[in-house]
Amino acid sequence: MGAVMDADEDEPDEVLFEQGANVILCADDFAISEGVTKGIEELALARRLSATSAIVTLPGWAGQARRLAMLRPFVAIGLHLNLTLGAPLGDGPALAPGGEFHEHIDLVRRCLTGAISTNEIAAEVARQLLQFERGTGFRPDFVDGHQHVHALPRVRHALLGVLSDGYPDRKPLVRDPSDAAAKIVKRQTAAYKALIIHALSRGFGAKVRAAGFPTNHGFSGASAFDLDVPFERELGQFFTQRGPRHLVMCHPGYVDATLAELDSVVERRHQELDALFAAKRLDEAIWHVSGRADRSAVDWDEALPV
Repeated sequence: MGAVMDADEDEPDEVLFEQGANVILCADDFAISEGVTKGIEELALARRLSATSAIVTLPGWAGQARRLAMLRPFVAIGLHLNLTLGAPLGDGPALAPGGEFHEHIDLVRRCLTGAISTNEIAAEVARQLLQFERGTGFRPDFVDGHQHVHALPRVRHALLGVLSDGYPDRKPLVRDPSDAAAKIVKRQTAAYKALIIHALSRGFGAKVRAAGFPTNHGFSGASAFDLDVPFERELGQFFTQRGPRHLVMCHPGYVDATLAELDSVVERRHQELDALFAAKRLDEAIWHVSGRADRSAVDWDEALPV
């Protein structure tokens, strides 16, 4: 397993990774801003990532979609379903009153109380999938969600319905953001936050598999985004307590004004970027996409059998 070595208190911990591990290291938020996109591009080309997922609802998408497509030989590429940041791609009176999405806590409350119809959510999911395909020229290898919205009650039902109708053949992997509670506690990294994500995602992985879609088995990457905690230390913990098809999320990027306007996670992103470049032999410890000359989607059961 990945391990963290003791180091001088003033220096970041050195991370040692088990080589050949079946870990999907995914950078979220491609196209949230130019700085984040640039950082993810550099990591992908340097073989420091397995995957990246893109937000397609923001103004930057139009100019960055083709850049994402250029990364197809290097990383798996997915849709980062967005229901909490900015505006939707179409009308949604309950999902986005006044033309703006609800904040995350309000969306959670409305999903738990049934205040948003699955039909309205499904319509926006379909629009975002189409936006992704039009921008890149291919279907997503996987689907996840900004702030894990894809796993919320009602959203999950809508998402799996749209995917089942639209992807009858090669099926994208759907991220399961839950993990065993005991593993979360043992990692000792933002455990409270990870347990909340786990609770809101309860039963999601089973529903994904029952619908015939592949998913990850094991998940980590929840962070308090504390600038006083070196990301190197957290990264080492994320690689422990792994599942057989483990997925680690991260949020690297360069800081820019657009990012600062849109998201609360700003300076921490550059810290993650630097750590991912510096981590020794990280490129050998993560899964890499292969055989993409024909631009085909990833066959997850062949690429990473459970």
